[in-house]
Amino acid sequence: MIFGFLFNIACICAGLLLALTHLDRLDGKSDFFNNIAAKLRPVSATIGVAIIIIGLIFLFSWHCIIYALIGIICGIILLPQKLAKIPGIGDELFAFSGKMKQYQVIFGDAALILGLLSLVGWNPLC
Repeated sequence: MIFGFLFNIACICAGLLLALTHLDRLDGKSDFFNNIAAKLRPVSATIGVAIIIIGLIFLFSWHCIIYALIGIICGIILLPQKLAKIPGIGDELFAFSGKMKQYQVIFGDAALILGLLSLVGWNPLC
């Protein structure tokens, strides 16, 4: 139960960080989303690690597999330099993160929407 709540919050935070360019267009001149992202940026590594670890736990639950994969990909996009230091698979994860970088807004929007829906219990993917 607590992992679900933490995963939802991590998905919302990752979604805000990754989809900032899209959310900034919706925001207009108030810079609401830019201010939130500025406060989240110093802890983006923690968010990325949390979303990857909890997402891997969620992979064991078959009805949450798509939600878990979206979260894991968001975590990989948030942590390219940290993932490169992992022995054995670091180079592959870094390359995968680079390939997924062009889709960061799509994954960010998906993580944000699914995280918000999960908080109210309406997530169709979990």
